[in-house]
Amino acid sequence: MFGLGWPEIAALVVIALLVFGPEKLPQAAAQAGRTLRNLRQMANNAKEDLRSGLGPEFSDFDPADLNPKNFVRKHLTADIEDDWNGASATAAVAAPAYATSYAAEAASELGYGEIPPYDSEAT
Repeated sequence: MFGLGWPEIAALVVIALLVFGPEKLPQAAAQAGRTLRNLRQMANNAKEDLRSGLGPEFSDFDPADLNPKNFVRKHLTADIEDDWNGASATAAVAAPAYATSYAAEAASELGYGEIPPYDSEAT
């Protein structure tokens, strides 16, 4: 629980007994529990409001993906993990025809004075 061991938890209980006293400790614990439940409910409501406000295009949006650590893991190391697991070979087979033809077209080198392909919808 939060990286705390039994000695730390026991020390927190003793400090709570000294601060609140034995008669008010149950009330303080109940108030802390209600506050934690309300904070969790507010966070879940904010997450749902964000998802509904973004629309159906972002139905799989997870705010945890905005954390830089998770973002890097998801977008940069996913390819490496797929290569290790052999998923890249199956993904290439399952790719649609237009994606493979575009990739082959993009991979070919341009000659001198040749204009690169332009996608008006990409800008």
